[in-house]
Formats: sequence, C-alpha cells, structure tokens
Amino acid sequence: MLKEQVFEQLKVAMKEKDALSKGVLTLLKSALDGAEKEKGTALTEAEEIAIVNREVKQTNQALEGAQTAGREDLIEKEKAKLSLLKSFLPKQLSEEEIIEELKAAGIGAGMNMGDAMKIAKPLLAGKAEGAVISKAVKSLIS
Repeated sequence: MLKEQVFEQLKVAMKEKDALSKGVLTLLKSALDGAEKEKGTALTEAEEIAIVNREVKQTNQALEGAQTAGREDLIEKEKAKLSLLKSFLPKQLSEEEIIEELKAAGIGAGMNMGDAMKIAKPLLAGKAEGAVISKAVKSLIS
C-alpha cells in the first residue's frame, strides 16, 4: 500500500535529516491517515492515489503562485515537492495514449463535454492529471 511506502520514505528522510522530504512526506502521511480515519477502514489504492493527486494539484497551485510572484526560492522548493509527490503516482500516460484510451471508450466528435468527462475521469483516474484529460477530451469532441 502507498501509506507504507510513504512511511518508509519518511523514516529515511528523518535519518538523513532531509527537511523538505520530511515535511512533504509528513503532510502526505497525515492526509492519508486522516482520510482513512474518516472512512473508518483502510483506503483502496484508487482512494490513496486520489489523495496524492489532490496534494499534487495543491502544490501546482502553490508553484503557479510562486512563479507569478517571481519568488525563485519558493519555485525550487515547490518543484522539489512536486517531483517527490509524483513519485507516488502510477506512470502518467502521454497525451497520445490518453486520446487512444478515450477513443476506445467511445468518446468522439459531437459528444457533450460533461458526458465525455464522466466517462474519462474514472477511466484515467491516477493515470493522468485532470487538466491533461480535459484538454484531450476537448480535442476529441470538437
């Protein structure tokens, strides 16, 4: 399970006194523990991936804010956090692979964006970021 991987890497980061990794891993472990406690049972792999995706999205937003503000110190920190968080996600599909999977699922020209996304989101959950999925869907339905 993902939670055990996070805990093992957290122990290594603590031993190596890696403050950035320790902070990111502690935050991720806390989010996983909180969701598990709220659910009352162990999380499924899909639920764990959804939590990691949420953290990636928040880090992306923080990175955009740092870039807008021109804060080089924060930009490097957020990029490092992002790469660490993404290491817990399954291999991300390329845009071409996403389009192939969407075509195979029956998404095509003339389809409503909402209906297409209802098919695409569960199909590609954890395999691609929402923005990339949305872009691919738009290119197929227009």
